[in-house]
Amino acid sequence: MVLIRLIDGLNEIVGRVVAFVAVIFAGMIIYDVVLRYGFNAPTLWAFDLTKQLYGFYFILLGGYALRHQAHVRVDLVTETLRHGPRRVVEILGYLIFFFPFAWVFTTRSWDFAMRSLAQQETTYGAIQLPVYPVKIAMAVAAGLLLLQGVSEVLKLALNKQEHPHVG
Repeated sequence: MVLIRLIDGLNEIVGRVVAFVAVIFAGMIIYDVVLRYGFNAPTLWAFDLTKQLYGFYFILLGGYALRHQAHVRVDLVTETLRHGPRRVVEILGYLIFFFPFAWVFTTRSWDFAMRSLAQQETTYGAIQLPVYPVKIAMAVAAGLLLLQGVSEVLKLALNKQEHPHVG
């Protein structure tokens, strides 16, 4: 189905692009450590910026993780069921638990991000970095997670067995 491929492809691209942030993140930490301990000249910005990048990195990978079934699951009930009943239970789990959570997460984080943007919110400290980009990323991540949930339910409903390629 085109919608499944579109949503999966979007989260795959976002996941791979955001994974590159880990390289930037590691480089900044190494840079700061070398300056701090090698030259006794710590940066003023590295600590706050690495916290923000870590938040950005962590939150935006939610849809990618769901696409690859990397979220923690408790399969106490479903592991004993045959394939058909297991699909029904999983769909019900999405409908009862996942979608209400994802909807609240998406709508509240959007409100949260827009309020931060309107206020031009910044961090406290020596360097005042803008906070709203990370909060906007949280709203985008919530939307991506919600979309990936739609894709996962469609796969279950249409009995699409997909083995995502890792790498």
